[in-house]
Amino acid sequence: MSVKFTKDHEWIKTDGETAKVGITQYAADQLGDVVYVEVPEAGKTIAKGDAIAVVESVKAASDVYAPIDCEVVEGNAELSGAPETVNSSAEADGWFAIVKVSNPSQLDELMDEAAYKAYLESL
Repeated sequence: MSVKFTKDHEWIKTDGETAKVGITQYAADQLGDVVYVEVPEAGKTIAKGDAIAVVESVKAASDVYAPIDCEVVEGNAELSGAPETVNSSAEADGWFAIVKVSNPSQLDELMDEAAYKAYLESL
């Protein structure tokens, strides 16, 4: 299982042909208390850079972008009743979608954990 990150603070954990997508703990902390999450429907095809989910906090509403081209296998229905999971467990239980990876080579364009940490230090 491999984890990659985007400069927009999304993460993607691949496991074979599928992957989980979410936002980083850094992004969750920046948002503040998450009060609503809209996850994608299964079967939806999403291009890299297009919105895959919406997260609303007491501060703002933000789109969550797809880090790669993908097809949604499952949205995390648990988040509708417990959006605060994004704050408490952004990089584990607070995932937004399980997706089928359409173009695995796009993963090579993303940052690994060390590169993402260095990126955060540059902000």
